[in-house]
Amino acid sequence: MTTERSASQESVLLLRLAGPLQSWGDGSRFNRRETRPEPTKSGVVGLLAAAAGRRRDEPLGDLLGLRVGVRVDQEGTLLRDYHTVSDYRGRPLPQSGVSAKGVQKPTSPAKYTHITERFYLQDAVFLVGVAGPSPVLAALADAIVRPAFPLFLGRRSCAPTQPILLGLRSGTLVDVLAHEVWQAGEAVKREFERRHQRLPHVDRPITVETADGDDVRADDPLSFDPMSRRYGTRRVTHLWRTIPTGFHDPVEPSDSEGHDPFALLGW
Repeated sequence: MTTERSASQESVLLLRLAGPLQSWGDGSRFNRRETRPEPTKSGVVGLLAAAAGRRRDEPLGDLLGLRVGVRVDQEGTLLRDYHTVSDYRGRPLPQSGVSAKGVQKPTSPAKYTHITERFYLQDAVFLVGVAGPSPVLAALADAIVRPAFPLFLGRRSCAPTQPILLGLRSGTLVDVLAHEVWQAGEAVKREFERRHQRLPHVDRPITVETADGDDVRADDPLSFDPMSRRYGTRRVTHLWRTIPTGFHDPVEPSDSEGHDPFALLGW
């Protein structure tokens, strides 16, 4: 059984993470920078730390004990951004190694063009719950409204749309994520209504951090210091929950409609 704290011991900070582009990398490096299909814990904690004005080389302190859950309200689509890099003077590109004088060495054999790939999520919407002590979360909620540093969705080029803060809720992480109204965009809701009428509920996937989770993620931040970045592992559980769509004057489904195995795919 999934381990959850009682509602009296836990508050949940709700965030709506949406924007034209998002990118949540947790392991890719060098030429190819991929994105996970949902926000990472390190990305969410980094956003909270930026809002609170904590610099990268500062200890994370009370942010270390927070737990994160993510509900995918709108998956978005994957964008591949292709880059080429060259020196405008026609010189060979430098390599990562440096000489005894601290000067980067040229590539050998000479390389004049560097190719990189960046991957992004387009038009995705996520509901993120952050569980922890109420005083800590209340201070973070205030910081999100008046952030000390600019907030971004994984990468600095990915600006969020408003609102980000949905407020503080009482209850367990799973229950709070399951009871909040669907946050998908209007175009997605119109398409859902066209296919399925104004149903009162829709099924959405949720990933929550739990001590007995059956999946392991290596995205638990211990330090953002550029000279000593460190990440630990955490366990998560994957669930499906039926959530309210928020349609005005919803139509209850007919018993005669039966089970539609393709409904979750939007067919």
